Order: sequence, then structure tokens, then C-alpha cells
Amino acid sequence: MIHSSVQYIKGIGPKKAELLRTEAGIETIEDLLYYVPRRYVDRTSIKSIGRLAVGEIATVIATVEKVSVEGIRRKYLDLTVNDGTGILHVVFFGGIHYLQKMFSIGDTLLFSGKVDYYKARQMVHPDFDFIDTDSRIASIHAGRIVPLYRSTEKLRAAGFDSRGFRRIIRTAIDLYAAAIVDPLEEILLKAHNLLPLKDALISIHFPESFECAEKARRRLAFNELFFLQCFFALARNKLRREEHRRKFSLRIEVLDKFVARLPFTLTDDQKKAILEITESMNHSFPMNRMLQGDVGAGKTVVAMAASLLAASRGEQTAMMAPTEILAAQHYENFSKYLDGLINVELLTGSTPKSKREEILNGCSRGEIHVLIGTHALIQPDVSFSNLGLIIIDEQHRFGVRQRALLREKGHSPDLLVMTATPIPRSLSLTLYGDLDVTIIRQKPANRLPIQTLVLPESRKVGVFNSIRKYVLQKQQVYYVLPLVDESEKVDLQSAKEAYEELCKVFPEFHIELLHGKMPQEQKDQIMSKFKYGFIDILVTTSVIEVGVDVPNATVMVVQHAERFGLSQLHQLRGRVGRGSAQSFCVLMHPDDVSHEALERLRILERTDDGFAIAEEDLKIRGSGEILGTRQHGYGDLEFSDLSRDIDLIIAARKEAQKMIETNKVIEGDGDFQQFITRFPFLQGIRSKRILEILS
Repeated sequence: MIHSSVQYIKGIGPKKAELLRTEAGIETIEDLLYYVPRRYVDRTSIKSIGRLAVGEIATVIATVEKVSVEGIRRKYLDLTVNDGTGILHVVFFGGIHYLQKMFSIGDTLLFSGKVDYYKARQMVHPDFDFIDTDSRIASIHAGRIVPLYRSTEKLRAAGFDSRGFRRIIRTAIDLYAAAIVDPLEEILLKAHNLLPLKDALISIHFPESFECAEKARRRLAFNELFFLQCFFALARNKLRREEHRRKFSLRIEVLDKFVARLPFTLTDDQKKAILEITESMNHSFPMNRMLQGDVGAGKTVVAMAASLLAASRGEQTAMMAPTEILAAQHYENFSKYLDGLINVELLTGSTPKSKREEILNGCSRGEIHVLIGTHALIQPDVSFSNLGLIIIDEQHRFGVRQRALLREKGHSPDLLVMTATPIPRSLSLTLYGDLDVTIIRQKPANRLPIQTLVLPESRKVGVFNSIRKYVLQKQQVYYVLPLVDESEKVDLQSAKEAYEELCKVFPEFHIELLHGKMPQEQKDQIMSKFKYGFIDILVTTSVIEVGVDVPNATVMVVQHAERFGLSQLHQLRGRVGRGSAQSFCVLMHPDDVSHEALERLRILERTDDGFAIAEEDLKIRGSGEILGTRQHGYGDLEFSDLSRDIDLIIAARKEAQKMIETNKVIEGDGDFQQFITRFPFLQGIRSKRILEILS
């Protein structure tokens, strides 16, 4: 019944149903019930205009007395409203023509927002609702905790603003709530103090209090997390049913010779990582592991050890990196430390045709033990004699399909994905629930901590003097900005403007510009020139967030640092401090930056622990932003708050594994859609929505 079309709800019909589908993704009654409010407004107390205080957030009910467009250079819509105790001006700067048609003199509305003062008391862009004369309907719009919903201009024009959504959702609840079947057993709900599903869906839309809304959110969050963890548990079980069919066992003793020839001592974390990987590669099923380490923690050496282990039993390793210059850097390091132990080659789009043919032949015959490259590795003509290990560097830069194509070139090869982005535990369990995780926290002993300074732009002259000092000492500088071109929307100095300014300030130095809009080949050429010392100052955007090692680069200046996330700034900072000299990172901000933004930047002054910084970043910005990319859509989880739901994630993971083991899901091909069909308890957990995320 709840899977019926929304067109059958009173007041919708086929045309409006199609609009809801295209604009909001709502097709069924179930979709409508799960259309989560974007936030709530407390309308339990209405305040009179005469008692409003500047700076407070308040709700008033007033009648429109005048509708006018004001302003000379910047137009805005001004509503003059009155509730009998005073006059309030309601101001809108956007959508003027649309809003002007919406309001009429004599309309009675409810306004919720912050009270300001400009010539008179005003609210700028408040939330608003028209007041219904029907008292039953009006009761869902005022005098309670009221939900506000996402909408678009087309939806609002059709009557689906927050007020319209409240009406149809209330109708859907009244008619269909009784048909909601809870997919989870009562004993499980009690064990984790979770609401029944029907109660949760009612409370998420019409909560009696903010506490009730939070309880509802947690129940619905558990649903989607449980569903995801079921998928991961199924994926793990499926993988562990595969067999390696290895001809030989690992020869652990090869590691001793490798470690002995290293010019540095491995950290305890590196040793532990190698041990965990060795144990995984010894299993009868393929390894599926993520190596997560802070910038400069030494993940590459661990990857070398893994490839050496694979070679010890006659298997080949394919290592894929996102850029040619990063692949070349790995090739140099592997060749340097594994010379005489195994045969390493590099394959990229720039590899000459004759050399490419030589590599392809050697790889297919098994003469090449480690093939390092870019997307070139997944080309159809690249074949391996016995591919046993795949290493993906900066794995978030590759899609699922690309990893799958590489995996198909071997028979159930081990997989090691690496990331230099510290990921909070909650995010790791949600994003990578199908992976075992190895973490490297320690930094090599020879690395000096990077000195980080947070400075206002009024200190720019002093920063320039320091740049000149270090460049004259034959050291190199990164100068980073958030934009490439000038923007009318934000008052930031673009990378191109900064490049022109620095060329005037430092005419004696070699300065170049690098940004993400350049072709990859050009970016690689510039980074190569910088790496080998032909560029003194590199003006760039966050394109160098993940990049090659330039030991001679000791200074980084980030202008408009307040525009970056903490994790991104930490990644950028990691581009310096790669050598033995003391390095510096200067985070510059406007003199009038907010206190909150300044305090956020000072976190980087206090710590260089990427994991602690990532946790702070998650609290501030949320999961979708901290990743830097829309990683698999997980930033679109509807109910889960990964900054504070770690207990739910762990509980969902435990219950999902138990559920699958109890139901003996050990046969079949692991197709999740088939799994849903076989086990009805999953039907009510937004299967369609979660499958969209997983795809």
C-alpha cells in the first residue's frame, strides 16, 4: 500500500505527481514518508512585533500591509507587515519577481527568523508560511515544532513549499501509517533503545519536542546504516568464499633482506602494518584492505613490502596511481629500494610505443614483478601472467569500475588500497565497511614537525620578505589559493591574480602557475619542473593537495585559508616537510575574518595529528564535504550524522553481521538485490534509496 503512487493522495493527481518525481525524487507514498525535513522551527511560542529585540530569533504572525521593490544598485523585496503591536519589514534579496507575485496585501503569514535593525526592525530572508483558516490544518503550521522541507521554485509554484509538504505528508500519515511494517524485531529495538518504525516516521515529521525528533532520526539512521552494513557483510562473506588457488606460500624471509637494506628504521606502525598485510595475504581468501596513513607516514614502504611478498610466491603486482608524475615517483622509489630483488617497470600514457610493447610482453610472460602505472594499466592489451596483488594509491581518485577492471586481470588477487587522507572512524566504517583497515599514525623519526602560523593579510609584506629569504637560500615555495579565475560572487584573490602579483614582487625568481583546469600533461610537466628545482615559487590551487614529494619545498603559504576545510589544509600542509630542513606553513586570512573561522584555523597551529584534525573537520563540515569528492554518494545519507553516530554505526555493523550469519547467507553470487528479495525484513528499510547510494 505504501508503495502506491503519490498521485492518489488528495490534492496531487498525475501532473503534480510527475513534478514531485522529477523535482524531489518522490514517486511513492513511502518516498513521501521518508522525505526528511531539512530542519525544524520552534513555533511553540509566537511573539508580538512590539516585543521583538534586535538579535533574537523569533516567530511572529502578521498581516501584509505593503509589498514593494526597493534599492537602487541592489534591488530587494520589502514586505511591511503588522500584527497590531508594531511594524516589521521582511526583506528578500533573491527571487524578487517570483516572491512579488506570491505576496498580496491582506495576506496573513507566519515569519521565523533573526531580528535585525536597519532604519527599522526587520527580518532578512526569514522562513515563512501562509496561515490557513482551517484550524485543523493550521495546527500543523504553528504552535508546535514545525518541519521545513527542501523545495524548488517549480515545486513552490505548484503549492509544494514547506506548508504544502506538511499538508500532504500529514494526509499520508493519517491514511497509511497503519500499513507500515517494522522490518526489525522488537528485541533488537529494545536492545538499542530504538523507536518502532511507525512512531519514528510520525515523529520525524511532527515531533512533540526536539528530543522526539532526535529519537526519530536515530531510528531512521539505524535503518540506513544497518542496510549498508548488511551489504558490506554480504560483500565480505562473498569475498571470503573465493579461493586464491596459490601455487606457493609466502616467503616471509624476503622481508628481512628488504628491511636490512633500507637507509632508515621502520616505525612501529609500519612494522605492524606489514604484519597485518602479511597475515591477510596468507589467508585462503583474497585480502581486501585499506592502508590509511597521515601525510608523510611512510605508506609507500609498506606497499613495497607487500609487493615483495607477492613476488616471493611467484605473483605479480599492479600498482595504479592517479597521475603520471605520482606513478613516476612510485617507480623511482620502488626501483631504488627493490633493485636487485624484483623487476619493476612503469607504464603510463606517455610511455613510448616501443618501450610499451616491451613492457606488455614482459608482463604477459611474468618477467615483470611489479608494474606501476596510471589508468594505462586497465587498458585491454595489458595482461599479466599471474596477477596476485593490486595496490591502488589515493584510491578515492578512482571509480569502482576502474578498480574492478584491474581486478579482472587476475584470479581473485589481493587488494590493498591506500589513502593519505585521515578518515574518522565513523566515516571509515560507513564508507569502507567491506574493507579491513590498517592505520599508520607515526611519522618517521627524521621528519621535523612543520611550523604552522595563522596570520592576517595585513602581515602579507612580512610573509613576502620571508619568501624572499628562503628562496635566496635555494629553497622552494608553494603559494596556494582557492580560486583560479576572478569571481564576482566572492571577494577572493584568484590564483591568476596572485601569480601576476608575485611576478611583480619577485621579478628575480622563476614563478609558475598550476591549477586544475590545465590539461593533465601540462600539470605533470609543471610539477616535474618544480620537483627538480626549476621553479622557485609555484602558485597553485588545491590541485597539489595530493602530489609528489619535493624535499626542497620548505614553505607553503595558503591565502584565504578560511575557505578550505581543515582536512584539506592538513593535506596541503603535508606537501612541505618532506626533507630534512625545517618547513613552514602560513595560513593567511582576511583581517576581519570571523572569530569562529579564526579558531578553526588555530586547530592546525595546535596539532599536526591528521586523525584528530579529521574528527574536528567532520564535526564542522559533515561527511559529504570532508571527503573532498562526493565519494560514492555517501554524503547523501538521509538520516545519519557521521560526526556523532559512531555508536549507531558499530551497533548496525554488529547486528547486520549477526543477521546474515543467522540467515546463513553463504550461497549465491552475493547479489544484493537477490538478498533483499530473499529476506523480507529488509523491504521496509528504503531498499531503493540505499541501492542508489551503493551504485
